Amino acid sequence: MTSRRGPGPVVAAIVALLLMAPVGFYYAVSGLVATAPGLYLMWLLYLVLLGVAVWLTRRRSYAVLAVPVVAGLAWWVLINLGEAYWGWSA
Repeated sequence: MTSRRGPGPVVAAIVALLLMAPVGFYYAVSGLVATAPGLYLMWLLYLVLLGVAVWLTRRRSYAVLAVPVVAGLAWWVLINLGEAYWGWSA
């Protein structure tokens, strides 16, 4: 799903990277809920997903739009798992 012509992939990349900012905010403030080891792993996951977004941006792929969605869902799942199994609480 890669196109090398037109403004579409550039617009998709801008939208995706702008959407990574609010998702990153949730990852950043997860320290209010998560323990330190869990928090560091979540930050690492966010950085990996941000790297994937940059890589897909450089490839001019529309798949970059899925990265903020995956990052948000991963955050939600990890917070809920942490609450249910690891004793995290707000």
